[in-house]
Amino acid sequence: MWVGSYTADRNGKGEGIAALSAGDDGQLASRGLAITANSPSFLALHPTLPVVYAVAEEGKTVRAYRRTGDAELETFGDPWPAGEATCHVAADPQGLFIVATCWGDGQVILYELDDDGAITSRTSAAAAVDPHTATSTDEQRPSRAHSSLLLPDGRVMTTDLGHDLVRVWQYTPGEGLQPAHQVILPKGSGPRHMARHHSGTVFVDTEYSVEVAAVRMEPDGTYELATVVPASATGANDGDAGAEIALSPDGRFAYVGVRGSNRICVLKVTNGGAGLEPVAEVPCGGEWPRHHLVREGWLYVANEGSDDVVSFKLDPATGLPDGPVSRVETGSPSMLVSAV
Repeated sequence: MWVGSYTADRNGKGEGIAALSAGDDGQLASRGLAITANSPSFLALHPTLPVVYAVAEEGKTVRAYRRTGDAELETFGDPWPAGEATCHVAADPQGLFIVATCWGDGQVILYELDDDGAITSRTSAAAAVDPHTATSTDEQRPSRAHSSLLLPDGRVMTTDLGHDLVRVWQYTPGEGLQPAHQVILPKGSGPRHMARHHSGTVFVDTEYSVEVAAVRMEPDGTYELATVVPASATGANDGDAGAEIALSPDGRFAYVGVRGSNRICVLKVTNGGAGLEPVAEVPCGGEWPRHHLVREGWLYVANEGSDDVVSFKLDPATGLPDGPVSRVETGSPSMLVSAV
């Protein structure tokens, strides 16, 4: 696994992109530092090439890295300008582009790629308009673009945590992203990250309200909000903040990280993918679970606050995590992505 991190420029203890290995028994081992970088807090893999894309959250750039060995990376081209607090990057499944989202200024930026996976151009998409305050006298809220999801039909979905929006875009080669439509979530919910179920439903976890929204595609191709449920049956505690959402490979369960109370909440997918039901929760095995990865019957949690990654065995029948089974130290981990 590649591990993104926060470094000294964001008061973190990481040094760049680290590498970990995980055995069939869930045992974790450090493979060392793959490359030094400033706060590469989110990573994405090219779909077919040994290229990793990383944001520099404090440096306001996006950069490509090329794999040179089992657990080593090298820079691949120059860094490209992004926006304030660029916090997420995702790669197109066809390898045509990557999308970066910027928490600080709300920008959604598309970077086109060449056949080698190198970045060749940059296009900033249209700014969001807050639907909750656009026609009112309420205090204007800043846009906070937070993540993107590449849909099977070629469209792109992004969240705006500040404006409580899920936005759907159409990609036009050479012109970037064109707005198609948007889904409005409850005010103050704070949509953060997304996971697409094989039924077509997109589940969106919310940072502020610590819930999960189900967004369904209608026959005309537009997405609509179907339901919103609590991430936890016991509710959110003061100081809690939703983090990552991930699905089991069979689509039966969803896992939501909750910072503050340091939990992983387990939800059962219901109604053929149309809904969710919270069923259980377990301690995350550390502090401030910023991100987690579900892979081959295991759950791996990046605990930023306790500088570690921990593994849990997933029960195939109940979906419940058992553990921690193993723990490895790594500075201020912010995300995990499978390197193979």
